[in-house]
Amino acid sequence: MSHHRLIILGSGPAGLTAALYSARADLEPLIVDGIQPGGQLMITTDVENYPGFPEGIMGPELMDRFRAQAERFGASYHFGTVSSVDLESPKKVLHMEDGSQLTCDALIIATGATARLLGLENESKLMGYGVSACATCDGAFFRDQKVVVVGGGDTAMEEASFLAKFASEVHIVHRRDELRASKPMQARVQNNEKCHFIWNTQVVDCVGEIAEGGLTAVILEDTKTGERRSFETNGLFLAIGHVPNTDFLGDSLEKDENGYLVNQPDSTRTRLPGVFACGDVIDHVYRQAITAAGTGCMAALDAERYLES
Repeated sequence: MSHHRLIILGSGPAGLTAALYSARADLEPLIVDGIQPGGQLMITTDVENYPGFPEGIMGPELMDRFRAQAERFGASYHFGTVSSVDLESPKKVLHMEDGSQLTCDALIIATGATARLLGLENESKLMGYGVSACATCDGAFFRDQKVVVVGGGDTAMEEASFLAKFASEVHIVHRRDELRASKPMQARVQNNEKCHFIWNTQVVDCVGEIAEGGLTAVILEDTKTGERRSFETNGLFLAIGHVPNTDFLGDSLEKDENGYLVNQPDSTRTRLPGVFACGDVIDHVYRQAITAAGTGCMAALDAERYLES
């Protein structure tokens, strides 16, 4: 069992920014990589909206730079996944999936969220090559193109409205004939001449090869007749929600109805002393690399103050 002053769970923008700040404060943080080292940016290609990179940068390269910067100041990495935790006492205990244990005086949870996918054969292969789970991140790449949005809630309507600024046509595919989205959100899309609804339909496959530029079509299936047809498009946006990676915490911390961690007001502190949370695991609204990094900085400063006191 190895003991550390500070452990950070997650190695996306939130976790690595927390690592950078805490490493520079000589806290020698240990970063536990988790199931997706580098976080959601590892499945994106071009990142054009992160400040300081006017030419844009590939998602994986940006995360490599985050890693190297934190490492330069003394952060270290542990490849593994936490299966359960004991956080009530001053010494926090993390039970790892391989049976080992890590302990720490302070813990920063930056485990992020995972986009819900449709579970299609070619979907993950084409992620970042025409398939996206973030319109705000990728919409500008689809200027004057025909795109498809899957979903029927507020998120899907927001994504469709945003995409309509760039795309020539936005087709919203929904498996039923009515939306879950709030009335104002529905109206915004229904009143946009670029937006069109394809009712009682689901996407059952993606067509395209990375070597040939990525997605070229989706296969649509009528949910009533089972009839299938090919629908040409260069962009498929999944807007069926995100799942915060908080299952391993059990009931130790306060969560909202969707499983996102709930912090103390105006703070990254959770209800337990010495436990902090930042990034997409607390944020179902903005979900951007820059906002995650900002809360990662805040969590590091809060943890440093806690350890000093």
